[in-house]
Amino acid sequence: MSRLAELVKNGKKVRFSRARRGELVYATECGFEFRIPFNDMGEGVFLPEDRAAIFMRWIRKELEAATESA
Repeated sequence: MSRLAELVKNGKKVRFSRARRGELVYATECGFEFRIPFNDMGEGVFLPEDRAAIFMRWIRKELEAATESA
């Protein structure tokens, strides 16, 4: 199973952590943090807690960036 699937499967949640430098920062249940740029939010509603699957595109981007820098 991919790392992305592990982070979002079975209704796992994300929680808002902070807003900083033009980004929202959320964390998965296991503590993996990912960022959402303000200019990428569009008309979306970003709740304090939500289903991780909704945030897959940003989680994927953060995972890819972490892999590239490793």
